[in-house]
Amino acid sequence: MRNPFVMDCGEFHVNYKQDMAIWKISRVRMRVFILLAIFAVFPMFVSDYIIGLATLCGIAAIGAIGLNILTGFTGQISIGVGAFLGVGGYTSAILTAKVGLSFWIAMPTAGIVTAIVGGLFGLPSLRLKGLYLAIATLAAQVIILFVISRWDALTGGTAGMVLSRPELGSFVFYSERSYYYLMFVVLIITAIFTLNLFRSRVGRAFIAVRDRDVAAEVMGIDLFKYKVLAFIVSSFFVGIAGALLGHYTMVVSPELYSITVSIEYLAIILVGGLGSVFGSIYGAVFITLLPVVLRSGVEMLSGVFPDLSAVLIGMKEVVFGLVIILFLIYEPQGLAKIWKNIKDYFKLWPFSY
Repeated sequence: MRNPFVMDCGEFHVNYKQDMAIWKISRVRMRVFILLAIFAVFPMFVSDYIIGLATLCGIAAIGAIGLNILTGFTGQISIGVGAFLGVGGYTSAILTAKVGLSFWIAMPTAGIVTAIVGGLFGLPSLRLKGLYLAIATLAAQVIILFVISRWDALTGGTAGMVLSRPELGSFVFYSERSYYYLMFVVLIITAIFTLNLFRSRVGRAFIAVRDRDVAAEVMGIDLFKYKVLAFIVSSFFVGIAGALLGHYTMVVSPELYSITVSIEYLAIILVGGLGSVFGSIYGAVFITLLPVVLRSGVEMLSGVFPDLSAVLIGMKEVVFGLVIILFLIYEPQGLAKIWKNIKDYFKLWPFSY
């Protein structure tokens, strides 16, 4: 019989369902629901400009989660994410603008087409790893952009294509607020799927391949199957992000998917935290807002130091590279680890036990 005067201390799980829960403590689940509610009402109190920035951050987070599945969780380096974004964007553009399909059919189809393309370029992953695999994905970047730029009859060549905003019946997602909610729903679905993926057998196989692929193969994990599957799942979400971005900006063009975009997405998962779903979101917000903050700082300084603004305006790439180097040196696990350290500190403060 339980003593009513004894208070439970710690976490007590009495079944596998409790032990495998994403958020094991009820108060943590409540915090998550409160946070989601805050982001749901957030557009009601800010300007369209802020909502637009939040939408771009969310779309980047969806693509970054996809890249993190491949690079952070499975250990397969990819420098072709920019081209895969282009595949998603152009697929949705062709299906909606030329074929006449609905956005709600075109978006998942764009994800599927990108997943197939990603799987094809992931075939060399059985023989290649590390820098060699990175070069192979760089080849994918070059090949895909070459096809997009030269296939004028289908993609419009270097001129690109014009898209329209999604429609749901008579409602058009034209306002910044409405598109924010569309992005928000897709981001939640992406995050929940990924969190559950790495509680499954497939997700654990991805992590085993990342940690030690030879040992994973000895344990019976089919390296070829899971490496290619990682490319497929990752590319699917990158393609979804590409479709969302294309319909948000209402234009797709080859220069929007250059190698610079691929480097930015790598920076997102490095700064946010490799192997972390929430780190992908933190990194997307940080990297997306970094140019905005720099531009605001330059504008503030231009009134005091007019000559200095001309120098600082070209410092984006320098600051961008410096941020990545500092994170790699001082906190390789990114913003996700910094946030965890803060939470762990306040769990003990001001007590030593």
